[in-house]
Amino acid sequence: MDKKKVIILVVAIIVIIIAILFRLISLASSANNEVEYVSSLIENQEKAENKFDSEGYTFDNPNVILNPYGNSPLTALVIFETAKEEKISVVIKGKDKLSTYSHTFDEGRRHYIPIYGLYADMENEVVLKMNDKEKVLKIKTDKLPDDFILPTKVTKDEDKLTNDLYFFSPSSKGYMCAYDTNGDVRWYLDETAIWEINRLKNGHLLVSTERLVNTPYYSTGLYEMDMLGKVYIEYSLPGGYHHDYFEMDSGNILVASNDFDNEDGTVEDYIVELDRNTGNIVKRFDLKDILNMEDGKSENWTNYDWFHNNSVWYDKKSNSITLSGRHQDIVVNIDYDSGKLNWILGDNTNFSKEYQKYFFKLENGEWQWSQHAAMILPNGNVFLFDNGNNKSKNKNEYVKAKDSYSRGVIYRLDTKNMIAKEVWEYGKERGSDFYSPYISDVDYISDNHYIVHSGGISYKNGVIQNQPAGIANSDTLVSDTVEILNDKVIFEMVLPTNNYRVEKMSLYGGKFTLGKAYELGSLGMTDKNSEKFVFMITGKAIDDEYKKHDIEITKEKDRLVVKGKFKKGTPVNVILYKDMMKYVYSMRISKTPYTALCVDLGNDDNDKNIITTKYINKDGLMGKYSIFIEIDGVLYKTDEYVKF
Repeated sequence: MDKKKVIILVVAIIVIIIAILFRLISLASSANNEVEYVSSLIENQEKAENKFDSEGYTFDNPNVILNPYGNSPLTALVIFETAKEEKISVVIKGKDKLSTYSHTFDEGRRHYIPIYGLYADMENEVVLKMNDKEKVLKIKTDKLPDDFILPTKVTKDEDKLTNDLYFFSPSSKGYMCAYDTNGDVRWYLDETAIWEINRLKNGHLLVSTERLVNTPYYSTGLYEMDMLGKVYIEYSLPGGYHHDYFEMDSGNILVASNDFDNEDGTVEDYIVELDRNTGNIVKRFDLKDILNMEDGKSENWTNYDWFHNNSVWYDKKSNSITLSGRHQDIVVNIDYDSGKLNWILGDNTNFSKEYQKYFFKLENGEWQWSQHAAMILPNGNVFLFDNGNNKSKNKNEYVKAKDSYSRGVIYRLDTKNMIAKEVWEYGKERGSDFYSPYISDVDYISDNHYIVHSGGISYKNGVIQNQPAGIANSDTLVSDTVEILNDKVIFEMVLPTNNYRVEKMSLYGGKFTLGKAYELGSLGMTDKNSEKFVFMITGKAIDDEYKKHDIEITKEKDRLVVKGKFKKGTPVNVILYKDMMKYVYSMRISKTPYTALCVDLGNDDNDKNIITTKYINKDGLMGKYSIFIEIDGVLYKTDEYVKF
């Protein structure tokens, strides 16, 4: 045998030995059980639609499916076929004229008629109409969940109201829902959704996803859905979504988001524009490039949540974006094209000299404090909810909660002479009974027609509180929503809870269609603490010490989720191992991971029981990974694996 062949043979043998060793090493570190898979809303709805059968069903004998997607209990889908193109109308009977709803659908032969506005725990009467024929349906619904919140007070001037509904979003716990003018629940989502609820121009709702991208309240993105709970598009964002969004004329969506990877470690100071058709981020606005983080500190200012943006509004006339910084007590307006600062509305105390020229001088009225929901009205005025916290940046001048008030307020701005004038307000006359130190909303319906929603009123031992309910450990919550027409209250509803926002909208809007939902955008790659080449990784078998942490590992369509309970400050790592590569991801064990604590995190007072979740996105991962958990230096082999 010549020398060349010997070399080839030796190399081949070495390669085989390495492959065998590689395989043995991989087997030694491999896991036997695939992690539990949690199906998504979109996957579940695809299964549901496979059962939406129209064949053999007629106008006189339709297929009626209550809560067809499993997440909107007070809705139904009526399915049937007609011999020719027909236009179908529907009437949902209510207790009176203002609580009765009707709608007419487009012509067709195969009919999928969405029924909204059913009462809970009742045999509802729904009338279908086709030409001169009528079909009366009796649709029985289940009871509301035991923890559902019902109004304690409803007052109304029926002659001045329409049969629109009042859509509420929860502050942290509760349901996204709609009440009619009687205070009866006529719609709610059975999936967790928070922040803004509003309609897009196509009539569909845009709501937060039920999943978090980061604690305590940053959702993975947004769902475009209808009232049946059918998702049409899911938008995912690396920085998640919080508080507010705005649909532009182009259809693109401005979203209050985060840049979790920024070197300052800040949150709620970042706005992105989503391309409606692709989900790609096409424009970014970073408030750290526009303002000084150390300026104008309110009582709730922190170095990581220095601005706390809680609203986004685009004004076409001025081509500008208006944002609300709760922790600097200011509303700022920036140029859409350049991102440069146009003006600042609020008290200029403790702001750097370079920013003083951007502030208005107040000619009439008073400034806002810790405000929410800033918007530009059609006439150019600024409308916002003035929470009224402290009413000063000087601690020695803070106004106590019992002497404070919140209000809806409108300012007229003279941008040439930099003069602001208060031209309308509601709430000051209500005193501390209407005082919300956090959340809340205002809405413009038409000229001289507004909604002012004081959604964060809270008491402890009968005393009004000056902090969000979750911080104050309040024992009594109140949400007070007032509709005002020509300076007269025409509707008021009080709920024994806290609500983030309220929108007045019609029951029907947008078209229902079958078909697969689009999943746009991305959660991005999860940062690793380290990435190392390791021949073999082994760990302890699961024991009682491991079990006390209640660790749960699941897989979603786009990420791995690891949840557990740990003592504050405990070093915890999630380790993925594949092909002699070890990927380490740390878990942050803290009661205050990012937020200004506007919500209750759900953790108890015992530092040994901080509930923590780590999300590891699939971006950048492919194949089968064995999962290890390292707790305070002790490495455990879970015997579970995840596949991407």
